Amino acid sequence: MSVKLLRCLASDFIPKGQHVRHGHRMRGKPPTIARTLKQRLEELNREDPTLDFKVNIGYPMTKISRRSMISGWMNEIIARRNNAELEKSSRTRKLLVDLKTVKENWLQIDGSSHTHRIAKHYGVYNDLYGDAYFMPVVPLNISYDTEDDKLIKVYTGNVIKPGEASKAPDVTYDAEDGTLWSLIMSTPDGNLTSADNEYCHWFIGNIPGNRLKEGEELVDYLQPIAPYGIGYCRYIFVLYKQNHSIDFSEYKKTKPCLNLKERNWRTLDFYRKYQDQLTPAGLAFFQSDWDHSLKEFYYNMLKMRVPIFRYDFPKPYIKKQTWFPLKQPFNIYLDKYRDPKQIRKEFLLRKLKKVHPFDGPEPPRRFPLAHPDGKYIPSWLKFEIIKKRRGYSHVNDLNEY
Repeated sequence: MSVKLLRCLASDFIPKGQHVRHGHRMRGKPPTIARTLKQRLEELNREDPTLDFKVNIGYPMTKISRRSMISGWMNEIIARRNNAELEKSSRTRKLLVDLKTVKENWLQIDGSSHTHRIAKHYGVYNDLYGDAYFMPVVPLNISYDTEDDKLIKVYTGNVIKPGEASKAPDVTYDAEDGTLWSLIMSTPDGNLTSADNEYCHWFIGNIPGNRLKEGEELVDYLQPIAPYGIGYCRYIFVLYKQNHSIDFSEYKKTKPCLNLKERNWRTLDFYRKYQDQLTPAGLAFFQSDWDHSLKEFYYNMLKMRVPIFRYDFPKPYIKKQTWFPLKQPFNIYLDKYRDPKQIRKEFLLRKLKKVHPFDGPEPPRRFPLAHPDGKYIPSWLKFEIIKKRRGYSHVNDLNEY
């Protein structure tokens, strides 16, 4: 018996109006051969331990044994329990916690590892050093002083607007006398001329101790210049400890350095050249995105147009014009084949006739559809009048296919 005859016989027993599928074709590979999502992710994220490994180029982090840390905590707990004044203030809810002491303890125990973990999450090491990393053993205290006497600190990835970071920040860190340091601020995001380069926003070399003003400013400070449309850009501060004084004259730029091509920078090339003479020790970074204050900075300072990144939509496709367009308003249909600039001009002139230069536009009618027209009007024209009274327009309908 043929398949066609079987379908005809089966149709006699199907209720009227019920949809029946007469066949099904499986898409893709059968389940016995296809890989699961877990297998595909393991194949994509597979790493070769002989090739994919990271190298520590910084100082080793001093580890505190868990036994000594717990014993120290227990001794402190016992000492506080024997303090009657402390117990009384705690019971009356007047006990104050010294946040400065808490921060010092955090920096001593877990601060470097936490900063390293967050920087790794944001891809700081991959974009600056490739297969290398370092432990930020020297904490950086960076803060911006704004015009309204606000102090904005740089932590690990917090958002700071370009207007808030328009001036050079105050940078402090603990350093011994007789040591030399270098501080570099760069961004691996938003280079307008080369995708492989960074921008050097600040470079101070041969800093004696922690006195930045006595160091050699090779590249003056440039505020964040995140272009419009690309989202957040990372601005990274890296502190290097020098073995001795280094001649950085090749990086010297005239002040103010407003040519962005002269600020092209590669942290990996810089470190490879001076890896025997300096070691990365401190790290801090923040994120910044587009701000309206950058428009004036681009025009007046950088002497360039604002770089805008957005999707370039293709022009709408309009099929060939027909003699009798069915079920389409002929006025909208004909306007699709006119110059859009001419249509916008007509609407603008029509609007200017009703708008007073000092009093503004006419107030809208309270009941726009309750006014009779007083004469015969075709249905299409009546519909257009209703749209005008309601404040609608068919200018936006011209881009529909």
